[in-house]
Amino acid sequence: MSDIVYDYCGGLYINLTNRCPCTCEFCIKNYTDNLGSADSLFLDREPTVEEVMEEIGNWNMDEYEEVVFCGYGEPTERLPELLDIAGRIKSEYGDKRVRLNTIGLADLIWHEETACRLEGLVDSVNVSMNEADAEKFKALCHPVYGIEAYDAMLKYIEDVKKYVPDVSASVVGVISRESIEACRAKAEALGVRFRVR
Repeated sequence: MSDIVYDYCGGLYINLTNRCPCTCEFCIKNYTDNLGSADSLFLDREPTVEEVMEEIGNWNMDEYEEVVFCGYGEPTERLPELLDIAGRIKSEYGDKRVRLNTIGLADLIWHEETACRLEGLVDSVNVSMNEADAEKFKALCHPVYGIEAYDAMLKYIEDVKKYVPDVSASVVGVISRESIEACRAKAEALGVRFRVR
């Protein structure tokens, strides 16, 4: 199996799936199959919860302050498994922060509000805002949900900050300076941190 747990920028990352509701123009998987310590993040099959926990156990957890759900797909495509793994990390490695990097479309994926399910399991969420309005987001990220995806992502940011103590919105540096500043203003209005990645 390809890498399901890997080191990247001092964090321990979990690659749960290659599925994603978007096909973003800038997605790194369009350019490389590895990242950090991973030889390949393209999965032959999705790992079980037990396989992920076994892989985590092969790492020296004392070297990591944070475990991050982020691979070559959208982690919330496997939300039940994500929550199970996060709970086990909290139980077995209680001092570790758990972060979710997401496109923010979990509610559309699961047809229900999902942010509340992260409470007590996830310490930090970064939502990829990526553009300043729905049309630009659709053109850049090509969400399967079409134009409604953007507002769903913004609502997710609003919802998740009720349940998770540290929430940020981010954009890729490939968009225009005008769009970056518009996104920064939206993040500030939503009351979350903002970063360009």
